[in-house]
Amino acid sequence: MDVLSSKVLLIFCFLLLIHSIETLAYAARLSGAKVGFIASALSLFNVMVIVSRMSNMIQQPVTGKLVDVAGTDALSLVGQQFRFLIFGSTVGTICGMLLLPTFVAVFSRAIIHLASEDGSVLQVFRKAFSKNGLKNVKQYVKRPTVQYVKGFQLRFIPKRLFVLNMVITAIYTIGVLAALYAGVLVPERHTTAVMASGLVNGIATMLLALFVDPKVSVLADDVAKGKRNYVYLKWASITMAVSRVAGTVLAQLLFIPASYYIAWMTKWM
Repeated sequence: MDVLSSKVLLIFCFLLLIHSIETLAYAARLSGAKVGFIASALSLFNVMVIVSRMSNMIQQPVTGKLVDVAGTDALSLVGQQFRFLIFGSTVGTICGMLLLPTFVAVFSRAIIHLASEDGSVLQVFRKAFSKNGLKNVKQYVKRPTVQYVKGFQLRFIPKRLFVLNMVITAIYTIGVLAALYAGVLVPERHTTAVMASGLVNGIATMLLALFVDPKVSVLADDVAKGKRNYVYLKWASITMAVSRVAGTVLAQLLFIPASYYIAWMTKWM
């Protein structure tokens, strides 16, 4: 079986989409703070999150299929395939980061439309995909340039959040993959290892909700209320996006150790 099979490439595309959307969550906060509608921004972004969650639901069983059909050389083959998929997470995160300027402009406009349409998301999409909406889409496309990062200062970087977000992203990136690979390491406890992925991702999600998201959300609220300058939120968002990229790279280093750790843990479950 080839390392880059059609299934692997399909999962790669799904992971690229998933991580792009999750990175663009920062664009939603930036847009909400810019126009003063944080809650509306997050509500609109939830529509994109649905696409991300659906993609995740589809790719997980397909990823599991890679293990089922790997054959006798499963350890080597699956290991190479999973590393390529982790690379897909890195590419997706970078794409999301490069699209931040464009999506800040798009979300800002969409949020204003959402407010004028009394919260009707369908009406916002109808306007966006109308003839006039598609004609005007070019003006919202913003290429990432050096000008966008002008004025960068180290004091704008929340260093603790950078490290914490990087570690959490690494754990989240390899949660399912490490559990599946652990099942290859200990085939007699395969089901136990696979089910452990929910525990790993659950811990990462709780850490994100407890220590990272509240900090960025409070900063966005302060900007929306005029208590802090928009540039602080901009740099915090870019920092978080960069830390996500670093987290997916760290995931490459943690993948095998995490797999062996999960395999060891299944003895006590």
